[in-house]
Amino acid sequence: MSAVPNPSFNAAATPSMPQTVTTRSRLNPKFLPLIATISLFVAMATMGSVLYTGFFSAQVFLNLLIDNSFLIIVAVGMTFVILSGGIDLSVGSVVALSTMVLAALVEHHGWSAWQAIPLVLLMGTAFGAFMGFLIERFRLQPFIVTLAGMFLARGLCYLISIDSISISNEPYSELAQWRLPLWEDASLSLGAVIAIVVLLAAVFIAHNTPFGRTVYAVGGNEQSAVLMGLPVRRTLVGVYTLSGFCSALAGVVFTFYMLSGYGLHAVGMELDAIAAVVIGGTLLTGGVGYMAGTLFGVLMLGIIQTLISFDGTLSSWWTRIVVGVLLFVFCLLQRLLTHRASKRS
Repeated sequence: MSAVPNPSFNAAATPSMPQTVTTRSRLNPKFLPLIATISLFVAMATMGSVLYTGFFSAQVFLNLLIDNSFLIIVAVGMTFVILSGGIDLSVGSVVALSTMVLAALVEHHGWSAWQAIPLVLLMGTAFGAFMGFLIERFRLQPFIVTLAGMFLARGLCYLISIDSISISNEPYSELAQWRLPLWEDASLSLGAVIAIVVLLAAVFIAHNTPFGRTVYAVGGNEQSAVLMGLPVRRTLVGVYTLSGFCSALAGVVFTFYMLSGYGLHAVGMELDAIAAVVIGGTLLTGGVGYMAGTLFGVLMLGIIQTLISFDGTLSSWWTRIVVGVLLFVFCLLQRLLTHRASKRS
């Protein structure tokens, strides 16, 4: 006996098909902060190009990378930490300590850059690994541990010298002044090139390695990650180790930019890095975020400063005011998205 099609079933199924396609093609809400950041950056760049003569040029936009290269590197490390659900308040102090150690070794002890830089990178990596070990082994709050690290690193700067140490070493100065020519008069500094390489490496690590996927899993739900058999403990130590390495590398790049070491360098940089990561769309609760968003978060801070410089009538403190407003807006947007996600689940 042959089966007879049910007309009522077909009639009900037909209108539901377009609805299914529409649901699947709907934009994932987790991309909204990233899209908002990129759109706002484009809007600010367009506004600057319309209002100010000479704003729309290749070198102006390349200068955003040059002037913020050290912050990009710090923010990359901070992104991994926040993706895992943690926080690192020590990054600015580690940058300052790195500049002091590097300047002292080059100027006072006659080390070459190729001898001093690896030692500084090893020092920052070990410092981050030590904080990560304390956080993971003793289940301490990252806020408190990294706050202690911030005070420790900043204090160690003044054991080296209470004054600024200028770097007058000629080979080091030549390294700092090196430029990569691109086209016409446009060029990139060595620090900007390093920042781009670090960013590309971070994108690869975050999305194409077991470590990166575990970072997202730990930030999403640490208990679930443990039940899935993921190396949670090793990953938690790893993110702070990576953050320490990025901070030390940012300190090296900072010496290229300033040609000095000083205990007051990078004061407040940890807050700038956190602001850039949040504005870039990474959730402070962890598990959601993209390195591209962090890049545009840093560029957003840079373009605000550039617009104020081109205007010439506004105080530099307007940068802080605008960043504060943006943080409020993006925190509210994050809260709205997490609330919607919880209602769906």
